[in-house]
Amino acid sequence: MVDAKPIVDALVRTRRSGIVAATALGGLALVAGLAARALRTSGAPEPAQAPAVPSVDEDEARLMLRAMVAATLADGQIDADERRRLDAAVQASGIETDGAAWLAAEIEDPADVDEIAERVKTPEQATRIYSAVRLSVLADTLQEREFLKMLAAALDVPDEAVRRIEAEIDA
Repeated sequence: MVDAKPIVDALVRTRRSGIVAATALGGLALVAGLAARALRTSGAPEPAQAPAVPSVDEDEARLMLRAMVAATLADGQIDADERRRLDAAVQASGIETDGAAWLAAEIEDPADVDEIAERVKTPEQATRIYSAVRLSVLADTLQEREFLKMLAAALDVPDEAVRRIEAEIDA
């Protein structure tokens, strides 16, 4: 099995959105923080000290990575920019041989939305996985946008959380 955490971290960091550029957090910490903020439903002011960001275990990181690849393939192809980002993430992870072999196998047989959703155990995990996928995919095709909608629905990510994630990424 490939060590997915460094690949997820590197893939999220290749995203050139304002939220990534404005933070010094690692990719997984960024995903966890974005998801935690999206799930907050009260109008209470932010605490003076930020709550601890939950850690992402290897199984969850692997599921994130599988969902990221599936979203990238939602339109039936990986364009040159998407491929460059995937390859750069594998290279940046430092596990090129194993990572490249895993990525090739995953591209050949990507996970579907239901397969991803079946392995999710909590609403927080679901929102972290959705956040990771949304951070990694530009959603520049109708099929990718539809995949994201189906993923959010299958994971039972609340609509308000999805809107908050989109707002932060678009900021």
